[in-house]
Amino acid sequence: MLAGPVLDAAPRLLGATFTHGGVTVRLTEVEAYAGAEDPGSHAHRGMTQRTAVMFGPPGRLYVYFTYGMHFCCNVVCGPEGEASALLLRAGEVVDGVELARSRRPGSSDRDLARGPGRLCKAMGIERSDNGLDLAEHLQLAPRAGDVSAGPRVGLRLAAERPWRFWVTGDPTVSRYVAAKPRPTRSG
Repeated sequence: MLAGPVLDAAPRLLGATFTHGGVTVRLTEVEAYAGAEDPGSHAHRGMTQRTAVMFGPPGRLYVYFTYGMHFCCNVVCGPEGEASALLLRAGEVVDGVELARSRRPGSSDRDLARGPGRLCKAMGIERSDNGLDLAEHLQLAPRAGDVSAGPRVGLRLAAERPWRFWVTGDPTVSRYVAAKPRPTRSG
């Protein structure tokens, strides 16, 4: 299932449960990144030490640090050697709620894993989890509910692609925020 094209795997990941660090999340939102053909992907310019995990095998966790503040994680999919991954954008904590609350004090239960940085924080995911084999952590399930698609969040390149997928109407889905244009230098 994860070895196929990233746009096929994305909606199938919705409703799956992901367990890590004593917390289980039911995934409600993902975002697809297609490597070399996708200027929004970390792997667009080829393999680097940072992006090597994205090139397979499928079913591994790609973890990176962003904005100097938090970790984000992706499920690697597609054939080995071709970088593609699904950013885990949001989910509902279905087990380990107290532990997730202790990692995210002051958050409502709806917001515990609502957003990629929050999801990683609630689940205790860190850089040392990069490359983790998800065979024992990710349980695919029949998806319940309709799926919506729209533009990816916060991207400047290839932002128009409708490669963000979510469970329609689910309250744990993150808020859409378009990228802010970079200031231009005046001549």
